[in-house]
Amino acid sequence: MSGFLEKIFGVGAGGKGGGKGPSPQEAIQRLRDTEEMLSKKQEFLEKKIEQELAAARKHGTKNKRAALQALKRKKRYEKQLAQIDGTLSTIEFQREALENANTNTEVLKNMGLAAKAMKAAHDNMDIDKVDELMQDIAEQQELADEISTAISKPVGFGEDFDEDELMAELEELEQEELDKNLLEISGPETVPLPNVPSIAIPSKPGIYGPETSWGRVKLWKKEARGNLLPVTADPAGK
Repeated sequence: MSGFLEKIFGVGAGGKGGGKGPSPQEAIQRLRDTEEMLSKKQEFLEKKIEQELAAARKHGTKNKRAALQALKRKKRYEKQLAQIDGTLSTIEFQREALENANTNTEVLKNMGLAAKAMKAAHDNMDIDKVDELMQDIAEQQELADEISTAISKPVGFGEDFDEDELMAELEELEQEELDKNLLEISGPETVPLPNVPSIAIPSKPGIYGPETSWGRVKLWKKEARGNLLPVTADPAGK
């Protein structure tokens, strides 16, 4: 039994080790090795149980004593197999608990390192200085906004005009322009009209001779356009 404990935990039966105990990783590995050893033992016992059962069937009624001996050995193997099953369950539970504890230890260790790193990063920081810095930043930002607003406003470089006076002058200019346009449209002089033809147009063509010819009609049209041209009447009346 002491050898079994030494193999698992590296300590003697009295619970005192020769030095420092194993690390969690080493203990987990040893538990896994023990599980593997017991699993092989299980396979061996299962084969022995099958062999003894086959021997009992073989002897049967022919050799009852040999058959009974085989059944007795089978029972012992089955008992050992049941013990190994319980041991494996215990070892598996212990290994899982140790793995969880090791994981928690690593997590806490890393969290502790992170806390130390954060503390080291904040060693050179003072909350009062941080507040003062943020106030300076806010003031500078406000100043920058005021400067931008001032630059964006239109300036007259010292010239100050009355908006109402400017609007009144603009209305006067618009009225003058409107009056000028109206004068140009109506005009002081009348447009000359075409002269009224002096030749009387007969009421019925063909009654008064050559005066009703096509040439007289052309003459009348030219006179109406103010461009009198002498036209000789066609004596044939064409």
